[in-house]
Amino acid sequence: MAQAKHIAIVGATGAVGEEMLACLAERNFPMGELTLLASARSAGQKRTFRGEEITIQELTHDSFIGIDVALFSAGGGISLEYGPSAAAAGCVVIDNSSAFRMDPDVPLVVPEINPEAARSAPKKIIANPNCTTIISLMALYPLHKKFGLQSIIASSYQAVSGSGAAGIAELEAQTKAIANGEEITADMINCYPKQIASNVIPHVDVFLEGGYTKEEQKMLHESRKILGLPELKVTCTCVRVPVYRSHSVSITAIFDNPVDVKEAQAVFADYPGIQLKDDAENEVYPTPLDTTCKDDCLVGRIRKDQVLKNALAIWVVGDQVRKGAALNAVQIAEIL
Repeated sequence: MAQAKHIAIVGATGAVGEEMLACLAERNFPMGELTLLASARSAGQKRTFRGEEITIQELTHDSFIGIDVALFSAGGGISLEYGPSAAAAGCVVIDNSSAFRMDPDVPLVVPEINPEAARSAPKKIIANPNCTTIISLMALYPLHKKFGLQSIIASSYQAVSGSGAAGIAELEAQTKAIANGEEITADMINCYPKQIASNVIPHVDVFLEGGYTKEEQKMLHESRKILGLPELKVTCTCVRVPVYRSHSVSITAIFDNPVDVKEAQAVFADYPGIQLKDDAENEVYPTPLDTTCKDDCLVGRIRKDQVLKNALAIWVVGDQVRKGAALNAVQIAEIL
């Protein structure tokens, strides 16, 4: 498919759907027609794209006739219900939910890492990885190519926009209350199990047997699939922090071969989608504000680990709404 004639966005009114629309415009994605799909509640709303007003249509099983590529970002339940219908209509589905990620017949793709996987999708469905996985692997993959990745110990610092509009609203309301000297009441705690303002919560997604959360296990299983490393060892702790946008991840990466900091820094010099920001003496290192609304992930604080052999400690930051979701999906569509 040299040029996608007709593109659809499913979940066009959500935060990621809106970001997908922005990415398509900014990257001058080649298309002849764009369809925006959402729930019946949102149908009739309008969005502007390339100077034209587009009316949002209600999503149905018949919405995909004549559409070449559909970018899904409306949650796993919607993807499971409507993704197969889209594929049956001849449409390629690029899905941002976790619904199909571990299906062996569905490629799980980060374009800077395994673009070739997108070209073989027997079910006509391609999955976007979890945002924390994408951001982490953007930093780890160049190092893996140099030193051979063996295992990962990671702690994430995840922004509230990872929970959508509800997470943002909750942090805003609680922060405003604190600023006004008001008490945080139980009715202000809905999206998270505890107060998020002025706090950090080591709980992202549901807990599974063994004490890890689903989000933490995504890092294990998705990294293995994307990198083609079925024996990769991963221990991860995912933490929600009172930041509006962009996730940060602290990683200790253990490699097969001896590591060198200068060599590690050098691998990022010309690598697409990731930039080195690493000069601790001059307080140069990535922060969430440095990546907000930007395409590239940033990596810094690269050090030799002082406990483990052949290991590096690194810090990577990326906009999880953009590279962690919308941009990655649009890049997959560009591969097609």
